[in-house]
Amino acid sequence: MFKLDRKLITLGMTLALSSTLAMAAASQQCIPGVYESKPGAIDGGVIYPRKNGVYTAYRYNTQSTKGIWFGRTPTKNEIKAWDVDARPDGKGLPEGEGSVELGDELFEAQCAICHGEFGGGGKGYPQLAGGNMEKDENGVIKTLKNQREYGKTDAPKRTVGTYWPYATTLFTYIRDAMPYAHPKSLTNDEVYAITAYILAQNEIEIDGEELDDDYVLNREKLVKVVLPNKDGFYPDIDGPKGPANVKAFFANRPKNIGMGKRCMKDCKDPGGQDGKTEPFVVKIKYEMKDVVPPYAYAKDLPPETDAGNVSKGEKLYEASCKLCHGNDTMGAPAVGDADAWKTVMKKGMDEVLKNAINGTGGMPPKGGNMDLSDEDIKEIVDYMVGASK
Repeated sequence: MFKLDRKLITLGMTLALSSTLAMAAASQQCIPGVYESKPGAIDGGVIYPRKNGVYTAYRYNTQSTKGIWFGRTPTKNEIKAWDVDARPDGKGLPEGEGSVELGDELFEAQCAICHGEFGGGGKGYPQLAGGNMEKDENGVIKTLKNQREYGKTDAPKRTVGTYWPYATTLFTYIRDAMPYAHPKSLTNDEVYAITAYILAQNEIEIDGEELDDDYVLNREKLVKVVLPNKDGFYPDIDGPKGPANVKAFFANRPKNIGMGKRCMKDCKDPGGQDGKTEPFVVKIKYEMKDVVPPYAYAKDLPPETDAGNVSKGEKLYEASCKLCHGNDTMGAPAVGDADAWKTVMKKGMDEVLKNAINGTGGMPPKGGNMDLSDEDIKEIVDYMVGASK
């Protein structure tokens, strides 16, 4: 009996030791590399070569990937369909042209509802224009360094003019992602026009020429645009020297990420240390009441024309609601879709009106236009329901 127990104990210890060694060996196949001081190391990590110059930050077991289906090599036409970005050097930009004047009209109709008039910013959407582009002694645009601290009220101004590095990539973004409700709906000529208008609003010049209403932007001219913050991004991560540039940047911590020595003498007295004086407190003096401060100048609306039988509700809908309810891409019931509105109206008009005023799901209160009165919302809802029967 004693011999049998001893054999079982010995066997159990052997199995436990084998399991431990197996787990330790397996864990070595996926753990991150240990820091090595060599050119390939980035911020404490090690890169492991794979194939054709591609690398990874983790070890991998080449045996464990056998039998996995990685797909197939894409065809030339598939690569051509994917490779549609416009690069800073102009490669990929299509032919086309558009004037600042046309861009103004398109911006008002397609973009202003989110980005505000003149690209001045909307509730929850970025400001595209505005901001002083004056640079400091180091070539950095001053407004980018604004901070809301110690009573200061101005935040960094990140607009196309002050922050964006290349105008060609602006074209790509507008063409592929805008308007928000139905992207890829603009022609190349319309994208050139909107790009020209945004550049004009930021007072950008091309070959020393200001972009007035009659200015026509095309591929050749867009490539010549040099934005003020072109060299404002660092470290340079492009090209084969990118990893080395990143490593050098983080190695110089006191200069680049503010990790200097702590103050040990002649420091500013925070107060309250002696039990007699009041602690030094910096109170918040800036109360944010409106994300988008109103402009100090007026823009007159075009003269009213005879709108025929257009109702007040339809006018308000066109100005404030059509972007999301003009089609079903935003997930909102589209005006004219009888089936969708039949489902909506099962709640009853009172509930529909309440949701329109207070917001529901992904729709903000009053569609994001808080200048509309409750009566205005009722006019809009009545029109939308009536036009969808």
